[in-house]
Amino acid sequence: MKKVIKLIIAVFVLGFIVNAPVFVFGSEGEIDDASVNAEVKEINAEIKDRRDQMEDIEDKQEAYKQAIKQKQAEKASLNNQMAILENRVAKAELDIESAAIDIDRTNLEIKKVGLEIKDKDKKIIQEKEHIEAILRLMYKEDGKTALEIILLNDSLTDFINQVKYLEDINKEIGDSVNKLKQYKEELEQEEAVLAGKKQDLEKLKKDLDDKRQVLVSEQENKSFVLDQTRSSEKEYQRLLTLAKQEQEQAAAEIVSLEKTVREKIAKMQDKKLEFNDAGLIWPVPKNIITSYFHDPDYPFRYIFEHPAIDIRAGQGTTLRAAASGYVARAKDAGKGYSYIMVIHGDGLATVYGHVSAIYVKEDEYVVQGQAIGKSGGLPGTSGAGRLTTGSHLHFEVRLNGIPVNPLEYLP
Repeated sequence: MKKVIKLIIAVFVLGFIVNAPVFVFGSEGEIDDASVNAEVKEINAEIKDRRDQMEDIEDKQEAYKQAIKQKQAEKASLNNQMAILENRVAKAELDIESAAIDIDRTNLEIKKVGLEIKDKDKKIIQEKEHIEAILRLMYKEDGKTALEIILLNDSLTDFINQVKYLEDINKEIGDSVNKLKQYKEELEQEEAVLAGKKQDLEKLKKDLDDKRQVLVSEQENKSFVLDQTRSSEKEYQRLLTLAKQEQEQAAAEIVSLEKTVREKIAKMQDKKLEFNDAGLIWPVPKNIITSYFHDPDYPFRYIFEHPAIDIRAGQGTTLRAAASGYVARAKDAGKGYSYIMVIHGDGLATVYGHVSAIYVKEDEYVVQGQAIGKSGGLPGTSGAGRLTTGSHLHFEVRLNGIPVNPLEYLP
């Protein structure tokens, strides 16, 4: 009976050994525990150093935010506008530095988890070898009869000790199997952590690329303003007045037109407003958002509250209807502010600003994804308007005539 039990244990243990995964990192052989612990400790210190650097940068970023806010509260002037733009450029540079440190910190964390996995690999291999050694000993003793064991021992006490020794071995196998299970579970958890950190790293790299593009945009904004005003306070104030008039006129038109068009459609039996079940799509390829809805850092916030998101888009990028609906306005203002407004179902409307070309006519029905024009925004070009900050799409979503955050509707 004991032989059968031992055989069952042996089969179970060997099966576990064969199936237990081992994740080998390199071919360095055994790892010195003290060396690994020292390296992990050193990495932890470096990670802490990166976190301290991040905190220092966050303090500087906050200082720039406050400086921008202070300048925005002051009287609009070219000097103030330049100060705002310079602070935005400096803040963007810090954002890049912060993202780079975050990437460095994540790389260190990946290295640390890798070392922990290596250490766990070593413990699994050692435990397997230990079990194999015990099994070899068990089968060596298992071939002997009780009489042979008695005869091999000098006394009954030695015999009893031998039996006790074999019983202890069985217990030791059980303990080793439990350790293997524990190491295997820990290893799987650490593998999952490693996979998560690698995903984080990819996101951080993309974020760094986005921040670099934002910096380019901020530097361009400063150049554009200087170019448009020719460093003249008088010219700046003239453009400021024109820009404010353009935006006020467009806002008034949009509110009035939406109400008029909806009433008109409601009276027409052959026209029906529906909304795409799938929601909105991006009107230009999804890209960096250079200004958010009601953005506190919007460079011209003292003119008006930003009722849209500005999506980075190259001059002349194809614009597509975010949802199906009727064109309420297709305004070509020459070198002024040109825009397209589309009325949708469920009380929604979308506005596409700074357009350089218009493909649709008012009262025309458009389907989701249809090309309706081209983006613009480059200073001095068709449809750009006054004091534009470079090529981009100004994209509004309105609910019952009131601007709402487009990001709540976009996928």
